[in-house]
Amino acid sequence: MFFDTRARTRTRLDPALPVLLLRTDRNLFHHGTLAAIRSLGRAGVPVHAIMEERGNPASRSRYLHRGHPWAPPAGRPAELLAHLAAIGERIGRPALLVPMDDAGAIFVAEHADALASGFVFPRQDPGVPRGVADKARLLAACGNHGVHCPPSRTPESAADVDAAAEELGLPLIAKWARPWRLGPGMRSTTLVRTLGTLHRLFAATRDRDPDGDAGPLILQRRIPAAGGDWFFQGFFDDKLDCLFGATGRKHLAHPPQAGHTVAGEWVDNPELERLAVRIVRLLGCRGLVDLDFRYDAADGVHHLLDFNPRIGAQFRLFTDRNGLDLARVLHLHQSGRPVPAARPAQGRNLLVENHYLQRSARRPRRLGAPRPAALREALRPLREADEFAWYAGDDLPPFLAMGGQSALRAVERLRTR
Repeated sequence: MFFDTRARTRTRLDPALPVLLLRTDRNLFHHGTLAAIRSLGRAGVPVHAIMEERGNPASRSRYLHRGHPWAPPAGRPAELLAHLAAIGERIGRPALLVPMDDAGAIFVAEHADALASGFVFPRQDPGVPRGVADKARLLAACGNHGVHCPPSRTPESAADVDAAAEELGLPLIAKWARPWRLGPGMRSTTLVRTLGTLHRLFAATRDRDPDGDAGPLILQRRIPAAGGDWFFQGFFDDKLDCLFGATGRKHLAHPPQAGHTVAGEWVDNPELERLAVRIVRLLGCRGLVDLDFRYDAADGVHHLLDFNPRIGAQFRLFTDRNGLDLARVLHLHQSGRPVPAARPAQGRNLLVENHYLQRSARRPRRLGAPRPAALREALRPLREADEFAWYAGDDLPPFLAMGGQSALRAVERLRTR
């Protein structure tokens, strides 16, 4: 329930519109899935989700109406369409289809006509999600529109790798153009410190299975971290008007400097918000978006790093003072209900506990530092968080299951070593 201060009316989500969370990337620890389940489920919406198995901690949530079997990959569209049609029949009425990863967002846009009979979702130009999610295409589009991105090279030979390393400098950032097609165990983005590591990554471009083609390897200059990592999330309607948007500061990432948010803060940054809205409109992406930036303090510009045409895993950071967040904005809009004006909650903090504790465990303790003081400092973000990715007093089983799965993985890593 949300209170609209302009109209002095209350806006509720429509429980007659169920939700299906579409996931194509196997990840037991995808906290964004749990966040969507909790946000919509708490508002009285029946939430369905495609799950790998009962081992997924999110499947234990009291707010999950029903889990459904894992789907065929988006690379087999006829099979995935049939699978979704079967789920739609089980749900028994049209449902809001919410892709949780890039491959799902691309699939929904490119097969919108086939999905329209059983699902609702924001409609947009079919090629847009692929165009912004593919990092090579994104770089080309940014060049055409004058959007700042880190200087980049796409090597075609070992000699090109050497030349790029000399020109861009080490360490640099290496990323695959189409990360949603990476094989198991491969990272989409890597901070590369040595030339040898860079050549090993480039060699992998020749060793991959063509069916899992993640595109060319892109090398980018590493923007100094002093300016900070930033992100924007928003919802854009069919006219490309931003109905809800906010900017955040990424204080910790996993992996460091090349990964998703571990600790983030809602920080008002009007300049970045205007830039992000301009980029989304230039590239024509509707619905939910999640953009990553790094600020270059020397040049005074924000460089666009990534553009995800779907909801971001940390979207609950941007929960306003009335409980409105991006998942609820999407549901209100797609059910034909008004989206109230947001009441921003700048300074709000979100923490992903498992990655934060994993990072803290790996960080060596400073010599001579008192153990109690070091422990207090390590636990400070846990005390200051307004929102946790896993812990919730009204929904403990996912948090407990996450802890159990994390412990099992830690034991397995030790055993294999």
